[in-house]
Amino acid sequence: MENNVPEVRPSEPALSAAVAACRKLIEVRFPEPSHRGAAAMLLADGTVLTGTSPDATNPTVNLCHEVGPYCDAFRLGQPVVASVCLHRDPEGTFRVLSPCGVCLERLAVHGADVLVAAPQPTDVKEVQWITLRAALPHYWMLAFPEELVGW
Repeated sequence: MENNVPEVRPSEPALSAAVAACRKLIEVRFPEPSHRGAAAMLLADGTVLTGTSPDATNPTVNLCHEVGPYCDAFRLGQPVVASVCLHRDPEGTFRVLSPCGVCLERLAVHGADVLVAAPQPTDVKEVQWITLRAALPHYWMLAFPEELVGW
């Protein structure tokens, strides 16, 4: 696995900008009150990429909101340093969604210090930033340390 992620933690304003971009995408793309979500990824160069999951009739072919930004980061040759996913309910409440297992695997190639948004334990509407290492304390690839860079 390749790890090109800088060893510097993203600034609080950059992390806040990623959350704001994620919220804005939901509000602009889905102005009607409904269950909708989006994701934003902060790249090492400061770029924020956003994405959302298209509707699919067959739920087995659904994509995570993070797929678009993840692919764009690869296309741009930029490491992901932080990722956030939000869900808005019909009442307008935004909830923080921790990355699913597939998204954790996708982010793992960027190293253990990638920050991922998780809900605060006392308020699912508030972001807490944790490292991928904290989200994956028993990551399966740790059994292959010779192949695992950045962990």
